[in-house]
Amino acid sequence: MTRLSPADLLSLGSLGLRTRRLRAALSALGIALGIATVIVVTGIPASSQQALLDELTALGTNLLRAQPTQRNENPVLLPESSVAMVQRIGPVTAAAAVANTHTRVRRNDLLDPGHSSDITVLAASPNVLDTVNGHIQTGEFLRRPNFPEVVLGNVAATRLGLQDIREQPAVFVKDKWFTVVGVLAPNPLAPELERAVLVGWEAARTHLGFDGHPTVVYVKAREESIEDVRAVLPATLYGEIPGMVQVSRPSDALAAKRATQNSYSALFLGLAGVAVLIGGVGVANTMVISVLERRSEIGLRRALGATKGHIRAQFLTEAVLLSGLGGLAGTALGTAGVAGYATLHRWPFVIPLPVLAAGVLAAFVVGAAAGLYPSIRAARLTPTQALSA
Repeated sequence: MTRLSPADLLSLGSLGLRTRRLRAALSALGIALGIATVIVVTGIPASSQQALLDELTALGTNLLRAQPTQRNENPVLLPESSVAMVQRIGPVTAAAAVANTHTRVRRNDLLDPGHSSDITVLAASPNVLDTVNGHIQTGEFLRRPNFPEVVLGNVAATRLGLQDIREQPAVFVKDKWFTVVGVLAPNPLAPELERAVLVGWEAARTHLGFDGHPTVVYVKAREESIEDVRAVLPATLYGEIPGMVQVSRPSDALAAKRATQNSYSALFLGLAGVAVLIGGVGVANTMVISVLERRSEIGLRRALGATKGHIRAQFLTEAVLLSGLGGLAGTALGTAGVAGYATLHRWPFVIPLPVLAAGVLAAFVVGAAAGLYPSIRAARLTPTQALSA
């Protein structure tokens, strides 16, 4: 039996595609739409899911807050190295701290030193905004560690009458002028910052006599390990009596986020399975019709010496090529569709990479499966049966 080389088999298998271009294009369109459906029904929900997860994450699903319990006598002092200690916990991704400097802030030095505006002056770690998902509304955050400058919470700015800081006004903190360099945007995760004046950690030491002991430590950790981090935080921060440190519980949004991820995973699998099945049926139908249309060609080739194996390989290769071309086109079409839809709704553009690879691979696999029966059927035709049709 003569064996066909890969090049001859590829040329023979593509013969039907080259000679019947319109039929091949329409047939490939069927599988392309099937694969595009796979991409779209996974990519659009994935983009929507990511947008929802981003919103839930903004609610503090991975954020914990640790602080000493309130005691009138012998207050608990967290170590000066609290942030560094917390950062050594494996799943922790970020940690920052603020500390009450127990000083007063006044609009100017003409006000009574005893004047109280209920505004707390907090020493702040450089990365505190990143840790609590905070943002600057106007100006900039503290960039010069030892410089006497402050950032106002939005509530504190209103109370001090300093919402407009374009001319870089100053406030009187303790007994020294501090330049106002920024105003914070509202932050529901750390509302205490909205009512505070933030001073750089080193600047608080230099100018306000700050002792370096934090009063609140903010911790970001990987969501899957957030409960474990919460369990070890008290002992990490105050190993002598862990019970003297209270840690906030994970946000309720975390439970909602996990439920959302599980629901979407099941949805992805179901929709993708249906789409692949539809594409496979389309290819099988196309190849069966192709066998019926080309009976005379099959009979002529058999009469000229082509074996059943040659006929089977030809039609199977044609089915795989047809599906592969459709799969590539469908992947591009589906990707463009997801990108356009996500842009329209201002969602992040997300298509799981395994889905892209699986789309093309599924096209080849489905093509092989769908072309198996038609290729066997074509090979079973005898020359007389095929030529008499």
